[in-house]
Amino acid sequence: MTKFLYTLLCVVLACSLSTAQEEMLETSELSITDEMTVDSDQNSKWRKGEYGYSAKPKHSWELGVHAGHFFIDGDVDRTLPGGFGVGLHLRKAIHYAFSLRGDFFYGVAKGLDPQSSGSNLLPEQSVFAGYGPENPWFFSHRTTYGYVAMQGVINIGNLLFHSPSNKWNWYATVGVGLDSHSTKLDLRDENGNLYTDLIARSGFTREKFDTKSGRSEIKDALNEIYDGDYETDGFKKKGIFRLGDDTNIHVVFTTSMGVARKISKRINLGLEHQVMLTDNDYLDGQKWRTNLDQTNNADIMHYTNLRLAINLGNFDNVTEPLYWLNPLDRSFNDIASLKQRPQLDLTDEDGDGIIDMLDQELDTPAGCAVDTRGVVLDSDGDGLADCKDTEPYSPPGYDVDNNGVASIPAVETLSESDVIRIMNANCPGCKKVETGCGEWFLPMIHFDLDKYSIKPEYYSQLHHVASVMKMCPEICVTVQGHTDTRNTNDYNTTLSYNRAKSAVDFLVANYGIDRARLKLMYGGEDSPLGGASSAHYMNRRVEFRLCSAGDFDMARPEGSTYNNVINTGSISNGNKNSGY
Repeated sequence: MTKFLYTLLCVVLACSLSTAQEEMLETSELSITDEMTVDSDQNSKWRKGEYGYSAKPKHSWELGVHAGHFFIDGDVDRTLPGGFGVGLHLRKAIHYAFSLRGDFFYGVAKGLDPQSSGSNLLPEQSVFAGYGPENPWFFSHRTTYGYVAMQGVINIGNLLFHSPSNKWNWYATVGVGLDSHSTKLDLRDENGNLYTDLIARSGFTREKFDTKSGRSEIKDALNEIYDGDYETDGFKKKGIFRLGDDTNIHVVFTTSMGVARKISKRINLGLEHQVMLTDNDYLDGQKWRTNLDQTNNADIMHYTNLRLAINLGNFDNVTEPLYWLNPLDRSFNDIASLKQRPQLDLTDEDGDGIIDMLDQELDTPAGCAVDTRGVVLDSDGDGLADCKDTEPYSPPGYDVDNNGVASIPAVETLSESDVIRIMNANCPGCKKVETGCGEWFLPMIHFDLDKYSIKPEYYSQLHHVASVMKMCPEICVTVQGHTDTRNTNDYNTTLSYNRAKSAVDFLVANYGIDRARLKLMYGGEDSPLGGASSAHYMNRRVEFRLCSAGDFDMARPEGSTYNNVINTGSISNGNKNSGY
């Protein structure tokens, strides 16, 4: 059935869909951004799982034109084709299954009765003066008709459970409006005279009237007799609502059923049959069968039409009308996405704290520390896991033995120039210092945003500091922390203290340096490099230098609210923006 209807639509309007276009309509996925909804905040929360329902989409209006076959089913035989109708509509969805449609219609219909009228032409209806039982007349009318109506449209074609969107939409409408009509009768010939002797001239007999072919012969004969000029106004009911004295107004009820076919997001075609009901039996100009016998029913109008509809608006900001969207689509997509996610399995076979679903090394030896991927840590990259490495932070550039200890030649076996060359080669960015035992290089290390933990890439620089202090046991080294210029002075002072303390603790814990030989100092943001406050990374630093006469161990800053240390090496700060 649907194939037939689609073929019919395409034949009438010469439309066609390529196979690619049909597949696009079948598989297209609904993409609705937060900005395309009436409440973007609600839709955003729904996407994040913070709200139970998505927001209603902003959707376009539909503007349509329609044209088709119009006829009146009344007391006079309609002529087929009986007439034509044209119109416009404007439609807006209220919900996915209900929308409102404002409709305007104009039509013209004709009728010719193969049965004569004589006794039902009442004398008080002056338009029929001269006609009666002695000179019967065969009704012939042309009616122009129009209405303006508001219609409710119900459709369920978009409530889909097995596909993302619909191509066909079945719908029904019911509406109410105001109409007006004008009926004209062909009562006189081209000379303005009454038609006479129509029974004989048309060849009317009761036997002919009782057959379809006979009725056709009578009508053909009447069409030869009548001049086709509908010159006389039909009888108008007295006392009804009118605009002025001529235009009659009635309440009209409309109902219809139709099917629409989506051609694209912008265009759709529809085939619809509509019935118009109004308490008016004068649409075809006739009401009485005899002067004592009123016809039983009011005249009913029928309109079979094709509708071409265009969805208005910019589809970057609005969606198609809701009756083309599947309200279940986003929910089904979420369900499908959840089904595709692996089930959570908390199994951790090697007991390294990383579940097997995420573990990239499933056979970690017991007791060995791992990174977030479950791979055994090798901090110095010497090929020996930290848990088996006697020296987990070996300086780079040296061979290591089976225990992970770097094979560094004894200082006394090297010349001073060799030591300086090695230090310079393995300590980029270090500053040269003069000591009692020669020229050496002391480094500068840097820190991540709002952090004071030592980064592994600076382990080799700290190894050089320790090497210098071991080779020159008489020297004292000042360790001074700094920050960039962001955040408050109190915050930065404490952060610079913690950075310097981290470096001092590292040297003492890993190399056994006497704490008394290290002076911990800090300056917060007071000494930016080169005065450039924008060089934030360079200013997040700890510098090492030989102790001078004014250097001393500075105590932890007093009165600071940022003194709590957490394992990640940052300052616990519930009220400040992190990242300094």
